[in-house]
Amino acid sequence: MKSKDSGNSSTKLKNTLKNALIVSCQPVSGGAMDDSPYVVGFALAALSAGAAALRIESARYVAAVRAATGAPIIGLIKRDLDESPVRITPFLDDVAALAQAGADVIAFDATDRVRPVTVEALTQAIRAAGKLSMADCSCIDDARRALATGADFVGTTMSGYTGGPEPVDPDISLIAELRQLTPNVIAEGRIRTIEQAQAAARAGASCVVVGSAITRTEHITAWFRDALNEAYEPAPVVLAVDLGGTKTMASLVQGGEVLDTVVLATDRSGSPEGWLAAIADATTVWHGRYTAAGIAVTGAVRNGMWRAMNKATLGIEGEFPLVACATELLGVPVVAANDAQAAAWGEFKATSDGSDLVFMTVSTGLGGGIVSGGRLLQGVAGHFGQMWGPSGDNVPLESRICGPWIAAEAKRQGHECEPREVFSAADAGDAWAVAIIGGVARRFARLCCDIQLAIDPARIVIGGGVGLAPGFLDKVKAEILAIGPSAMPELRAATLGPRAGIVGIADLAL
Repeated sequence: MKSKDSGNSSTKLKNTLKNALIVSCQPVSGGAMDDSPYVVGFALAALSAGAAALRIESARYVAAVRAATGAPIIGLIKRDLDESPVRITPFLDDVAALAQAGADVIAFDATDRVRPVTVEALTQAIRAAGKLSMADCSCIDDARRALATGADFVGTTMSGYTGGPEPVDPDISLIAELRQLTPNVIAEGRIRTIEQAQAAARAGASCVVVGSAITRTEHITAWFRDALNEAYEPAPVVLAVDLGGTKTMASLVQGGEVLDTVVLATDRSGSPEGWLAAIADATTVWHGRYTAAGIAVTGAVRNGMWRAMNKATLGIEGEFPLVACATELLGVPVVAANDAQAAAWGEFKATSDGSDLVFMTVSTGLGGGIVSGGRLLQGVAGHFGQMWGPSGDNVPLESRICGPWIAAEAKRQGHECEPREVFSAADAGDAWAVAIIGGVARRFARLCCDIQLAIDPARIVIGGGVGLAPGFLDKVKAEILAIGPSAMPELRAATLGPRAGIVGIADLAL
């Protein structure tokens, strides 16, 4: 039976560890720091910076640290046993040694494996020594059994270490599960970043243990070395294709830089098989230079299948197995996405602020892409051109906001010309051209205002032959000012120009 003073001491210690950072000062065995002065130095440095407690391995190091500070210490002893996989404080003698050395909390392996001493016996021995116990668990069942024996704390220390490949990230979900059993949850294991520590706290951990990321110089050095080696390795070369309704662009891309490009006209009367064959023929000279391919197409791509959203742009009957056919034809792994979505991703990767964006390309059609929370939304997300306009004539918006409509409207008024010639005529002040371009800008401005209200992106990036035509963006901005919307969209010209889709699909391919 616990004395009143013992109970008060336990409560005080638990309060000290609540919402706290615990630093594990365990040097690499046999490493340059594996000596008492270094362990004590790490411990005092951690405490001076705000750590509330320490996790120390071996009775020798616990005693050395205890002589230097009165801060709470979680003590443990590691052993490599032939007859059991249990390594953390496997024996009752270990409990006695740690208690004598000055540990306040004694940690032990609480996993359900072959073991020299039962979990219940260890818990009772720790309590008899007047110390608190920490059960290092691998799963929710370990914690249930440990708590049933009277363990004071349960930790996630053993998650990922009882078989199979070692995970990279901490087990945040286990923290949340343990929190349903007890408020005394200690998060430990593979917590290497500030964000991971915060995630552990938000999942319900009473306190968080960080070890290697703070006190193991060898591990931290290796992490940075590996990261730099990866950065300094030559980036893989990707065959990136932007298959549009008017032209097809194929490029070799390495690390976001376009190395070489070929452009060919898209035979709109052809078929997907024919378009892929034309791409393969045009890029034969590059075969062997790239290790992956990305294909951006007009229309929707889901699970590798391609279908038309507007057959007037490219006529595709039913669904076409784009990824499978392209992989067989090119002989490398292939990723496919909608062209505007790929361009949205390219623009997102090309900018440094990382803010959410909507990308819209106004060209043969009207496409779009959305990057939200740093993630590209795929499927049909961003197909703004397929939305219905306010005219009530049951035609999608892109039928009146695109290059073909500009040319068709000019022809209807007796002017046989391409969209760029209509823009030139508008710049020259020709009334018929001013009216055509003004109408497109007005409709597009309303769409931008609607998108701002629906999605509220930090910016709307405009690309495409029409979108980037001289003066068009200024006309759209003027129309938005005239509307005076309650939420003003921030319009920007695409920084990558016509390369946005190429750069974006190349990155997605990797």
